[in-house]
Amino acid sequence: MKRYQGYISDLDGTLYRGEEVIPGAPEAIAELRRRGCGVVFISNKPLERRRAYAEKLTRLGIPTVSDEVINSSLVLARYLANSEHGMAGATVFAIGEPPLLEELATAGLRLSDVPEEIEVVIASFDRTFDYHKLNIGFQALRRGARFLATNADPTCPVEGGEIPDAGAVIGALEGCSGRKVELVVGKPSPLIMEMALERLGLPAEACLMVGDRLETDIVMGHRAGMSTALVLSGVTRREDLSRSSIRPDYVLESIADLPRLIS
Repeated sequence: MKRYQGYISDLDGTLYRGEEVIPGAPEAIAELRRRGCGVVFISNKPLERRRAYAEKLTRLGIPTVSDEVINSSLVLARYLANSEHGMAGATVFAIGEPPLLEELATAGLRLSDVPEEIEVVIASFDRTFDYHKLNIGFQALRRGARFLATNADPTCPVEGGEIPDAGAVIGALEGCSGRKVELVVGKPSPLIMEMALERLGLPAEACLMVGDRLETDIVMGHRAGMSTALVLSGVTRREDLSRSSIRPDYVLESIADLPRLIS
């Protein structure tokens, strides 16, 4: 296996499931760091601020600081705040949980649930999603609001299985409004990968993407020109590989196997 200078790792299903760390994950990350490699953690999950993800990783035995974590809510907030995209300071309605709303407000965006004044509708992972929120989004989209999303994952791996993710919210809005989401900033979008590579200060070809989803982690890595490693500790099973045209460079039972592979 090629030696890499940087590693970009997914969180859910790769380093932990729910509150349970994947066995061997802390030791694997520690070994990569011991070898002087850069490590960045990325997640489509917008349910927590980066600080909370760093604290969780640290609690699970993987010491982490906030700047080593990049999630879809951060990428979306920075994208909207960039004046080049014509939405800086826009009035937005986000179907999402408080950490996403806080990230958007911090970026200078105005939050509203009044359809007549909403300029951007954001679909995200929201465990409190209901008909009221759906109708606000529907009315705003019918009035011409822009339609963006943090991520398009259909499900999120948790202890004991999976739960609906942002893909379900996107589907509900698309189904009733007749609109298609314009931009998804999370994996496999190049936007989140660009931010990860910027944090590492390395070119894509010097890094390995490690994740548990073929259609996001592995596709994103390939599009960026990176090598990829699929772990089978999350949503993808070995039998899924035979049904998919997506081919990771490496297949591991879990990230615990990574240090042995690169020895």
